[in-house]
Amino acid sequence: MIAGCAPEDLTPAEAAQELARLAAALDAANLAYHQRDMPEISDADYDRLKQRNARIEALFPDLKRPDSPSDQVGARLAEGFGKITHAVRMLSLGNAFDDDEITEFDDYIRKYLSLGAGGLAYTAEPKIDGLSLSLRYEQGILVHAATRGDGTVGENVTENARTIADIPVTLTGAPDILEVRGEVYMSHADFAALNDRQAETGAKLFANPRNAAAGSLRQLDAAITRARPLRFYAYGWGALSAPLSETQMGSITRLASLGFVTNELTRLCQGPDEMLEHYRAIEARRATLGYDIDGVVYKVNDLALQARLGFRSTTPRWALAHKFPAELAWTRLEGIDIQVGRTGALSPVARLLPVTVGGVVVSNATLHNEDYIAGRDSRGQEIRDGKDIRIGDWVQVYRAGDVIPKIADVDLGKRPPEAAAYTFPDTCPECGSAAIREEGDSVRRCTGGLICPAQAVEKLKHFVSRGAFDIEGLGAKQVEMFYHDDLLPVREPADIFTLRDRDAAQLARLKNRDGWGDRSAGNLFQAIDEKRKIPFERLLFALGLRHVGEAASSLIATHYGTWDNFVAAMDGAAACEGPDWDDLLSIDGVGKVMARALVTAFAQQAERASIDRLVAHLDVQEARRVQADDSPVAGKTVVFTGTLEKMTRAEAKSRAEAMGAKVAGSVSAKTDILVAGPGAGSKAKKAAELGIETLDEDGWLTLIGAT
Repeated sequence: MIAGCAPEDLTPAEAAQELARLAAALDAANLAYHQRDMPEISDADYDRLKQRNARIEALFPDLKRPDSPSDQVGARLAEGFGKITHAVRMLSLGNAFDDDEITEFDDYIRKYLSLGAGGLAYTAEPKIDGLSLSLRYEQGILVHAATRGDGTVGENVTENARTIADIPVTLTGAPDILEVRGEVYMSHADFAALNDRQAETGAKLFANPRNAAAGSLRQLDAAITRARPLRFYAYGWGALSAPLSETQMGSITRLASLGFVTNELTRLCQGPDEMLEHYRAIEARRATLGYDIDGVVYKVNDLALQARLGFRSTTPRWALAHKFPAELAWTRLEGIDIQVGRTGALSPVARLLPVTVGGVVVSNATLHNEDYIAGRDSRGQEIRDGKDIRIGDWVQVYRAGDVIPKIADVDLGKRPPEAAAYTFPDTCPECGSAAIREEGDSVRRCTGGLICPAQAVEKLKHFVSRGAFDIEGLGAKQVEMFYHDDLLPVREPADIFTLRDRDAAQLARLKNRDGWGDRSAGNLFQAIDEKRKIPFERLLFALGLRHVGEAASSLIATHYGTWDNFVAAMDGAAACEGPDWDDLLSIDGVGKVMARALVTAFAQQAERASIDRLVAHLDVQEARRVQADDSPVAGKTVVFTGTLEKMTRAEAKSRAEAMGAKVAGSVSAKTDILVAGPGAGSKAKKAAELGIETLDEDGWLTLIGAT
């Protein structure tokens, strides 16, 4: 991540660098936490990292990555369990770390819903540090239990769940269909007793109660689970055949009446002041609760308002987790390494004398860029009171959800006399090309382009990443191997899809290499072939173009529909003017910086040739569209302008897209409907000139049946 800078202070280049670095580490953290039940970082750190990503992506939507925590819930399923598809997705929560963010959360809710001042109630409850579980009851009978998994599909742990005393097998007076969501956990006392028994038998000790609970629930033998002291708190629900109540608090009370254990510290709060008061009360009792918590969860109490607020890709807008503070430690900076990313950015990384911070051993930290090392932010203002960072310094390491922590301060009193100011390199350490810093950019970049091995390898790693082509068996390690292989080199994406044919023509075939065999080689080739059919938006994102993230790729793909249409439009917009250029800029969320990056990539001869060679091996699928055939606006392009009085612009856009409409940011000949509120100016005039249907807000609500 970009250490020392708030998301609001980042430039687009800095934001892209941070998101790329965080994404790689989070994939490993997801697998360690959700699949192996052996977390490498704490829940608090992981959740706060997700919040930081979400904030950056909100500021830079075109840079959003698919492997960002904002687009991930849980991890891939482990083998050995059956799969259950959740009727309602199990989402994660957005996070906050200080008091101001709670006030901002309340302000955001009010603004989104166009609410004025006055009482807005929230529930506040401890956030249990355990394993999420969904219980489905039909006609009052527990029919299955599933872990969260990746949020859409979980592991079938029904028999194990039946052994937990806090989970009723039958219910009286429940809706015909009821999915209860909650947390499986282990108390401190039970955890200590379990580890004592493990030690007596010579078995492996558990690292913490959460690890013990997760490992116990995910046993293939239910008898082992039965012998473990697991507990369950209910805090929510999924699918329902009938509402439990009109409010969050009422629904929790109803769950308790049905026989579920709910948390006695759940309170109803009127606004941020009471929410923060209860947060501090829970924090004060944290050490004496007898079980692990890592924060407090706030939820809008009125379920009708929750429905209006809806969801982001993986988090509800109506809920927030307020996490407990991070920790600090002091250690020595032993060196500074320079890493080169796929866009050529030179990123300095601090190598530290290992130190334990919040239960995790830290040996490196991000240094962001040369300004940060020198004690300046992206605007030239002093940070750390202007203190620079030098090799040999005694530095304060701060972990606030960062897999790669940041350096918060420097102790000048312990600075060695021989410590010299750090000189940032002006040549690429990988290829020797000049590393220049363009005006307005705080990042120095290698100019080597395709000749720089570091950039080429990082681009290939991005190409095969989870949100891009996601080729099973072709990860970062394999990319490195193939890139440096003399017989079967992979130097650009198209080379991946010729591997099978080139392998067949070789005497030293892949199956004969160390670490490979007939099965592993065959599996890789099959996995590659399975990805020859690829959705438009995933292909565009996989190219790794600057400023074009996953969200932007999806918007662009939806706008153009097919790859051929898109390529023709990029050719037509090559001069950054004319109808195709205007049409590109009309896409809501596409600005001039991103548009120029797109047309430049397709206009550069070498890059275009590489893309064309790749596409020749692919079957690029038409962009997915929202299925809303009965919607009066399905397939239509809508533009909102002026002030909307009955809903916010964000709510209007979300509702239009949910009904199958495309929302554009500017009026063009392709616009079908202009929704104009008070204060509409040039867009309304242009719509009139083009003869485009124009509606006021009431007319729009009538059209979509929302009056």
